[in-house]
Amino acid sequence: MWTPAARAELARESLPDATSLSDAEWAVLAPLLPAPSSTGRPWRRPLRAVFDGILYVLRTGCVWRHLPLDFPPWSTVHRWFLRLSQTGVFERLTHALTMADRERAGREACPTGCVVDAQAARSGGVGVAGERGYDPARRIIGRKRHALTDTDGRLLVAGVSPADLHDSHGAIALLRASRGMFPFLAHCFADRAYRGKRVGAATTITVEIVEPKEAQKGFAVQPRRWVIERSFGWIARCRRLARDHEATPSSALAFFVLAAAMILVRRMARAL
Repeated sequence: MWTPAARAELARESLPDATSLSDAEWAVLAPLLPAPSSTGRPWRRPLRAVFDGILYVLRTGCVWRHLPLDFPPWSTVHRWFLRLSQTGVFERLTHALTMADRERAGREACPTGCVVDAQAARSGGVGVAGERGYDPARRIIGRKRHALTDTDGRLLVAGVSPADLHDSHGAIALLRASRGMFPFLAHCFADRAYRGKRVGAATTITVEIVEPKEAQKGFAVQPRRWVIERSFGWIARCRRLARDHEATPSSALAFFVLAAAMILVRRMARAL
């Protein structure tokens, strides 16, 4: 609820941009990012300024070449984004923040319950490079974002595929990938798209289908599953994710994972 105290706590007028990292947020983030090497050419641009540029693109949805001159050159910011995404830094960042935030909330670092769902993103338009697909259920040409969260909505594992891939196939990949990172997962909540033996037999994780109530019409909050819908809603505030503009699935996945990670960064920074 927006109150004067909440507005004062979340105010960012003292920062160069509303998307810039505060000192508390950088204190949470910096230990999880690559450190300068003791050999080779030193970095010409501070990593914090580069990361602010990446967050500006993520939050506002602007193209790389339109990055304001207050940030490092757009080519430098873009090159760093590719480097971090291709080396899996964003995934490791989200993994560490998820466990740390769970411990901060008084829970075990590794969850035992999870929720799975998928979101279709419409293609950025004619001429956008990269493989896409057509989702007949949502009538969208683009890609799908598959997500596995804990029961509080923190992102555990994510994946990106063409939109014509069925949700159940994406869930199988996520559940199998979670065994290495979160070995204690035992129960998963899902909607009717994941019904069947194919998903249930993919791993030792039990899949429970959350059915809507009989004679239900229109929107209704589904038990357990509402947390992942809320997470999708939070992540959708980033305009870069309003449509799928990326040429490669790795870049599309990187922006999605980074958006989920920044929710945890700001949450943990407020606790400092």
